[in-house]
Amino acid sequence: MDSLINAAALALAHGDPLGAFNRVALREDAPALALRGIAMAQLGDFARARALLQRARRGFGPREAVARARCVVAEAEIALVSRDLGFPEKTLDEARAVLEARGDHANARHARILAARRAILLGRLSEAAALLDAGAPAHALPPATLASEALAEAGLAIRRIDTGAARAALERADTAARRAGIPALAAEIAAAAAMLEAPAARLVERDGGRLLTLAEVEALFAAPALVVDGCRHIARVAERQVPLGTRPVLFALLGGLAAAWPDDVARAALIRRAFRGREADESHRARLRVEIGRLREALAPLADIVATEAGYRLSVPEGTAVYRLAPPFDAPHAAVLALLSDGEAWSSSALAMALGTSPRSVQRALEALAQTGAIQGVGRGPARRWMAPPVPGFPTSLLLPGPAPGG
Repeated sequence: MDSLINAAALALAHGDPLGAFNRVALREDAPALALRGIAMAQLGDFARARALLQRARRGFGPREAVARARCVVAEAEIALVSRDLGFPEKTLDEARAVLEARGDHANARHARILAARRAILLGRLSEAAALLDAGAPAHALPPATLASEALAEAGLAIRRIDTGAARAALERADTAARRAGIPALAAEIAAAAAMLEAPAARLVERDGGRLLTLAEVEALFAAPALVVDGCRHIARVAERQVPLGTRPVLFALLGGLAAAWPDDVARAALIRRAFRGREADESHRARLRVEIGRLREALAPLADIVATEAGYRLSVPEGTAVYRLAPPFDAPHAAVLALLSDGEAWSSSALAMALGTSPRSVQRALEALAQTGAIQGVGRGPARRWMAPPVPGFPTSLLLPGPAPGG
């Protein structure tokens, strides 16, 4: 490696893309193209950065497998930052295997961190934990990689509602970022730390409700209580959980029963809530009996549903309370807004992947939000991206949509 390439690489490692450009801006060899691509990525021009990295990857010879693998990892990072969640996992896994086999543990670890961050965005928490638990020993990694790894661990802990682990990981990330001396990395860690104090959910009560931080949500989950979680569409008592995200009728019925607890709910009210029927006829009442039976079976580990003369009542063990959680802000399409509030540009397909819903449902939500001016679209066709300015106090994608905590 010549001195200019080495100096440009050092500048990029310290977050100085303009310093790197000063050394390789006019060069067209593969190493220079790769460094220019990374510099463009640091400056935010992701399309140009990806094109340069692809040219660099094609320019490296058959004996330069490590260099080609590093280009793949850089492309994967650009895809993650630009919320292109469709970047092929197999390609990144193959690049990581090459780096590990050739002894480039720092970049191999970085590839694992990228894969883990993508898994966190998609709600695949067990996969993310496995990726972060494997790899090179911590002392072999540069400070910037250590900071990135700790930041991913904090994101995983936040999604699992474990504030103690999240704070510890953020402290490690801050220490490593100070050693790395990269202002942008330090700012990202500070933003993640601020999320711990932002509202994560709303406790719904008969007289209104109040906002809860992530630590307060964690304490609620640890209490002897049945929690009907409208953020993740689950019912839980301590560590026992019943997911109802794919059963909206059952969750609507449970929400109605929890809202009235310890009193009962009239059958007509439950029918209006779950089936949107204005008047209850015999077919509605028959369907209600079927759905209540299904809900009673699903809730068997946590609670029971008792039929009363007027309707149905939620029954929990003595000493157990019932709480309802909702998204912190009662806004239409709150889950989509939560993802867009990170300030990044998302495609509708990436939003659908992260939310686990159909692309058409996401497109309808985006169109409705765009009409109100809450978000804006950039580009046309498949290249169209959607953005929203961060809302003060609004939880980011680490807090809202996704599977049940502990997944």
